[in-house]
Amino acid sequence: MKHFFKYTLLLSSFILLVAFIAEDKLKDDLLFYASFDEGTSADIAVGDNAIYTAELRKNMQDAKPGLLNPDVVLAKGVGLSGDALDFKKRSRMVTFFKAAENMGYSKENWNGAVSFWLQLDPAKDLEPGYCDPIQITDVNYNDAALWVDFTKENPRDFRLGVLGDIEVWNPKKLGPDENLDYLRRLVPVKQPPFKRGEWTHIVINFSGLNTENGSSELFVNGESKGKVPPIKDPFTWDEEKANILLGLSYIGLFDELSVFNRPLNTDEVERIYNAKDGLKSLLK
Repeated sequence: MKHFFKYTLLLSSFILLVAFIAEDKLKDDLLFYASFDEGTSADIAVGDNAIYTAELRKNMQDAKPGLLNPDVVLAKGVGLSGDALDFKKRSRMVTFFKAAENMGYSKENWNGAVSFWLQLDPAKDLEPGYCDPIQITDVNYNDAALWVDFTKENPRDFRLGVLGDIEVWNPKKLGPDENLDYLRRLVPVKQPPFKRGEWTHIVINFSGLNTENGSSELFVNGESKGKVPPIKDPFTWDEEKANILLGLSYIGLFDELSVFNRPLNTDEVERIYNAKDGLKSLLK
């Protein structure tokens, strides 16, 4: 019996040690984290931690620091744990963080993960047209960009898009609806599990971008929804112009944005999904 208790104690200690090491690894590989619980600035940022607002997408160079769009507010007590961004209506103003350093961009072998939470009913809350809760690029959605979107009509699909330099994958500049090369770079999710009053967790994993073996994978609520086919297109950024754009035509809640310098494994994705007090509860 003594040997049994000793074995049980050792096993418990080992499990706790593994969990501690795993959580410490998450913290070590975290580039950017905005909980939105202490304001709109990121809690952790390798680069600029301020949130910015631009009057129009074409005037990003004139953006000012701060959450200045009256249709986007920091809503108290409605977040996954604490506060969250509330996009109240569709707007031409742009809310964003700067991507320089915060995305760990590399011209040779770019790896990472982006994690965040959404809350909305797409069928009832969104206005007609495409909607990008997040879009990461230095130019546009179709040029060296990573994003998720909702399609333009009900019932809406939820999609991951990972598209390299447009002059490589789409030299004829064909529109998205008529271009199979565009559609094959997406991961569509039919009947995605978004609801009012419930948070949905999203993870975008990507690895080997700017190599011949690039890949990306979409997770929703801890489950893989598919991978983008092998990505060989280059992702060429002017990093100082690259941004993490939030809530493009989006209406709903957005919370707990984090960026890691490597893809998350399935256990880590599940652990973040199950951390209902937010990522900060895993970083203590």
